[in-house]
Amino acid sequence: MDDQNKNLILATALSFLVILVWFVLFPPPEPATTPDQAEITATEGGEIQTPSAQDTGSVGEATAAAEETLPEAAAPRVQIDTPRLTGSLSLSGGRIDELFLKDYKVSIDEGAPIVELLSPVGSDSAYYALYGWAPGTGVAGADVPGPNTPWSVEQGEVLGVDTPITLKWDNENGLTFRRMISVDENYMFSVTQSVENNTQAEVGMAPYGILARHGIGEDGDLPGLKNFFILHEGVMVMADGVLDEIDYGDVRDFDIDPNERAQAEVFQVSEGGWVGFTDHYWMTTLIPEEGATFKAAAKYDARRKIYQTETVLPTLTVAPGATEEVTTRLFAGAKEWETIREYQAEGVQKFIDSIDWGWFYFLTKPIFWLLHNINALIGNMGWSIIGLTLIIKAILFPLAFKSYVSMAKMKELQPQMEALKEAAGDDRQKMQQGMMELYKKEKVNPAAGCLPILMQIPIFFSLYKVIFVTIELRQAPWFGPFQDLSAPDPTSIMNLFGLLPFAGPQPDTLMALIFIGILPLLLGISMWLQQKLNPAPTDATQAMIFAWMPWVFMFMLGSFASGLVVYWIANNTITFTQQYLIMRSQGYKPDVFGNIKSGFKRAAKTDDK
Repeated sequence: MDDQNKNLILATALSFLVILVWFVLFPPPEPATTPDQAEITATEGGEIQTPSAQDTGSVGEATAAAEETLPEAAAPRVQIDTPRLTGSLSLSGGRIDELFLKDYKVSIDEGAPIVELLSPVGSDSAYYALYGWAPGTGVAGADVPGPNTPWSVEQGEVLGVDTPITLKWDNENGLTFRRMISVDENYMFSVTQSVENNTQAEVGMAPYGILARHGIGEDGDLPGLKNFFILHEGVMVMADGVLDEIDYGDVRDFDIDPNERAQAEVFQVSEGGWVGFTDHYWMTTLIPEEGATFKAAAKYDARRKIYQTETVLPTLTVAPGATEEVTTRLFAGAKEWETIREYQAEGVQKFIDSIDWGWFYFLTKPIFWLLHNINALIGNMGWSIIGLTLIIKAILFPLAFKSYVSMAKMKELQPQMEALKEAAGDDRQKMQQGMMELYKKEKVNPAAGCLPILMQIPIFFSLYKVIFVTIELRQAPWFGPFQDLSAPDPTSIMNLFGLLPFAGPQPDTLMALIFIGILPLLLGISMWLQQKLNPAPTDATQAMIFAWMPWVFMFMLGSFASGLVVYWIANNTITFTQQYLIMRSQGYKPDVFGNIKSGFKRAAKTDDK
C-alpha cells in the first residue's frame, strides 16, 4: 500500500470525523412549529386548568401535570401486579404513576433493586401517565374528570393480566365517566374511557392522554440521562409514518417566557402514530387506535419544570341517554426488540423504530437481527459477538482475498519501493512515475488493499450502535469477570486482570485510563500483529502514525463497551489469520511478525521461467 493509499485512508477517516463532529455541533434544525398549537398550562396556585375542545377536535388548552402539593401518599391506590410489572395507580386522577420492571435491576450487584420506571408526584423525579376529557359543547371544565379527580373502583381489585379494573366518577350533573384499564403479559396497557350522558342535552368533549416528567435543578434536568451524542433521549413522535426525535434540551427551548404559557410542538396525525418519551433502555408511549386521527404535542413548562407529551383525539358528541367510549394504549417498559416487534405486528405503526438504530440503520437492523438469532442458539452474548464476527468476515472474504493478495504483493515490493525513494530523492514526481511503472510491471493494484478497511468503518459504527443502545446487551454476561458486555472492561493490573475478587478503577477516571483491562491490551496486540502483515508507508511521518495507532486505540477504547472490544479483537485475530494463510497460499513466507525474509519470497512466476 503506497503513499496514495495511505493518504486515501487518512482522508477518508478524517472526512468521516469531520462529518461526525459537524452533526454533533450543528444538528439538523427541528421542523417549524405549526400555527395551530396546543397551549398547556397550570395555574400559579396549583389548580389544574382542564382542556377545552372545539367541534373540530382542536384543543385550546390542556393540562400540564398533577398538582404539586397533592398528598400522593394519602391518596387511595390500586395495585398493579403482572409477571413483568409491579406497582400501583392512584385514584386521585386515575394516574398510572408507580411502575417497576421485575426483569431488570439497576446494576449487576447482588441485592440491587429492580428498575423503577414511573413514580408519583412528590418523589425525586415524578413520571406518570394520566387521562381525561377536554370540555367542549355544553360542558364546563368542572364537569369532566381531570388530573386530580377522585375516582372510585367500580370493578376489580388488582390490575393484572387477566384482571382489568374499572374506575368510575359521577360529576353529579348528569354525566357518568368510567375508565377501564387492562394490561397484557408484557408492557402494554389498554385504557378505555367512556362517558354516559344522562342529561337532556347533547354534549361534546375530547379524550386526551398525557405523559408527564418532572425535571429537577435550575434547568429542569432529568436524572439518569446518558447525554451521549449517539443516543437519542427525549420525545419521539411517529406521525403518519414519519418519526420525529426531539431532545430534552430542544423541548426546553419551546418555552417562550417562564412567566408566560409554554409553547408546544404540535403534530397533526391523520393516519395513525404514537408519541412518548424514550430513555436509553426504557420507554413510555401513548398509542391511539390504529389509523386514528389525533393531535400529538410535546412541551416544557418552565415554571414547574415539567416535560409533557400528549395525544388529543377528536371531539366526541354524546347524545342524551347515549354512551360513547374510546380506547387508547400505553406502552411502559423496556425497549425489547422481540416485544416491540410483536406490538408492531399487531398494528402499532413502525414501532420498531422506537429503538435508536442511528444513521446506519440499514446496517444496524440486520446486524442486530443476526446477533439476536445467534444468541438465541448459543445463549451467550459474548460468544455470539464472536460468531457474528466470523459471519461478517466470511461475507467479506471474497473482497478480503483480493485485498490480502494485493497487500502481500505490495509488501514484497517494499525493498524496490525503498530503492525508488532513495533514487528519486526529493523529486516526488519521479518517484510516483517509478512506482506506477513498478505497479504496472508487477500487475499490482495499490487501491485493492483499501476496500476492506473502508468497509469496516460503517460496520464498526453499526455494531457499536447495536451494543450501546439495545437492551439485549445490557448486563449481558460472557464469562469470569465479564458480566456486563455493555460496560467497560472491569479488569486491570490492580485486580490482577480479574483474578482478585474486587473491581478495577471506576470507568471514566484517570486511573481507568492508565490501568487498562485485559481486553484493551489484547486489542492493542492484535492490531499490532495485523499491522505487521501490511506494507509499511514509505513516508516517515505516516509510518510513525501507523506504528502508534494500535497503542492509541488500546487506550482510547479502554472505556468503550467490552462487547465492542471483543468484536474488534475477534475481527483483528480473524483478519490476521486470513491474511497470513492467504500470503502463504500465494507463495509468500512471512514469519509471525509479517517479515518476508530473504530466501523465502514468493515462488517464481511461470512466465519468468
